[in-house]
Amino acid sequence: MATAVITGASAGIGRAFADKLAREGYDLVLVARDEARLKEIAGEISRLHGVSCEVLAADLTDPEQLAVVEQRFRTGPVEVLVNNAGFGHKRPFWANPVEAEERQLDLLVRVVLRLTHAAVLPMIERGSGAVVNVSSVAGFVPRGTYSAHKSWVTNFSSGLAVELHAKGVAVMAVCPGFVRTEFHRRMGVDKTIIPSFLWLDANDLADAAWADLMRGKAISIPTWRYKLIAFGARTVPRSLVARVSTLGLDGRRRG
Repeated sequence: MATAVITGASAGIGRAFADKLAREGYDLVLVARDEARLKEIAGEISRLHGVSCEVLAADLTDPEQLAVVEQRFRTGPVEVLVNNAGFGHKRPFWANPVEAEERQLDLLVRVVLRLTHAAVLPMIERGSGAVVNVSSVAGFVPRGTYSAHKSWVTNFSSGLAVELHAKGVAVMAVCPGFVRTEFHRRMGVDKTIIPSFLWLDANDLADAAWADLMRGKAISIPTWRYKLIAFGARTVPRSLVARVSTLGLDGRRRG
């Protein structure tokens, strides 16, 4: 049976991808910091779907713990990697300690790069495999370091998708908007100021992303409304995009 590695698997989009891939018949390697929670989720998924769930508790911003996860790609075949682990800051760049900004950079960029590299080398040798990097529609708009990091993830993924297509390896960036998960609560976002039509369901997102991966897409943007937002971000004047992109910032900074 094929195996999938999912980071940030203890909640939200990561948990949704874990359930989706289990339904598709994949054994799972679940990665997150909270070992107790991961074990609980692994038990639930195994009971529901009859797949094997391995737990790897790791803080991916710690080089030694990251190396343990990288090693997993060398100890047994992994057919799918979902790079989902991430977090956002509730304060603007200049109000955060530079160490906190560096930690976000590490998790959203360096970890994605390293785990993707670890995953694709054996995939290229086998001539099959897929990497799904969870980015964000925020990467299409100017909105601080989080947006900058996600812009990198999207461009990195789409470029790599072109390079690896002929080798049988698929790479795709998933670019959601606001998703009903713990992510925004942890940031201190006031969800009431965000229009209800912008919220997405994590399970629907995972289903749509998987369908896009099967279609060979390099970038997956869920729902027509976020496709329009991404299109507008590329075509309307940058000054207008910057003003519109402040949606949710006031609520975030009150947190």
